Amino acid sequence: MDDATLIARVKAGNMHACRFLVDKHRNLVWHMVLRMIRQQEDAEDICQEVFFRVFRDLYKFRGASKLSTWIGSITYHICIDHLRKKEKQVTSSAENLEYAAGRRQTLEQGGIKIERDDLKRMVHKVVDTLPVQYRTVITLFHLEEFSYHEIEEITGMPEGTVKSYLNRARAMVRAQLEQQVPDIRQLALDNS
Repeated sequence: MDDATLIARVKAGNMHACRFLVDKHRNLVWHMVLRMIRQQEDAEDICQEVFFRVFRDLYKFRGASKLSTWIGSITYHICIDHLRKKEKQVTSSAENLEYAAGRRQTLEQGGIKIERDDLKRMVHKVVDTLPVQYRTVITLFHLEEFSYHEIEEITGMPEGTVKSYLNRARAMVRAQLEQQVPDIRQLALDNS
């Protein structure tokens, strides 16, 4: 079902269409909220708030962008508002550092190669330590596969800023992984 048909059915009160809209965009909203907020209890409430706002403001959607981009924008702004209200500082957690230290010892002492799933978990943990703007951009680009232009529409950041943040985020992830596991490049090549 295309966006225009879905929106028309939701506006007409079709409950099946409402459920379909939520199911179709649930993963996008959940990934964005969890990456930005990083607390599951708050994330669940925020996801509900996002969909409440989507249904409340659906009449404002003009179709100038994809529906997923518009929902991503709502999600982004609700998360930013939440972070401002809570005045949370984004810092790396001791748990992540302990996990990384444990992995480095295993690799150095045991000579064990990192499995692809372990490498993926390490990358996700490192991404979780990034400042919110970098975490958001890297999540939207790599996990949700939005284009630079779509990320610009979602976040309100100029496209050049999006590209800059994405490059910085990648460099930060690479640097942290190389610090945790010095021979990570060779391990990644061996697991390809």
